[in-house]
Amino acid sequence: MNPFHILLILFITVPLLEIYLLIQVGGVIGALPTVFLVVFTAVLGVFLIRRQGLSTMQRVQATIAQGEIPAVEMLEGTFLLISGALLLTPGFFTDTLGFLCLVPPLRRHLILKFLEKNIIVKNPGDPFHAHDDGRRRTIEGEYWRDKDHPDP
Repeated sequence: MNPFHILLILFITVPLLEIYLLIQVGGVIGALPTVFLVVFTAVLGVFLIRRQGLSTMQRVQATIAQGEIPAVEMLEGTFLLISGALLLTPGFFTDTLGFLCLVPPLRRHLILKFLEKNIIVKNPGDPFHAHDDGRRRTIEGEYWRDKDHPDP
């Protein structure tokens, strides 16, 4: 399916689902408590994102200080950004998705699955490690150019 079609479906179905849920919850607990609950989840989400964002930034700095690339931490920051957008969007469905993105073990599991599926991860203890995932083959190694033999 074309990504444009997926986005179109999401832009139509998510607001309809949000309106339906707001009406259902409002019918059970009342209109004013429903509005309060939507505002409360946004404020709580901002607080949690700020806290986790600072924690993620500290882990990025620690990883860089160790001389490593903070790939997982950068993707966690992306998840936090998406989570913030979802939590600031009024509604219960997007709030649920946003809060799920804030659960660190779930977030890390999803990121590692994404990396495992889409990125070849080399074994850091073996610089000549070769990995074949059926799509491509990567062989780690070193090379140098001899100044006596110019490039053809």
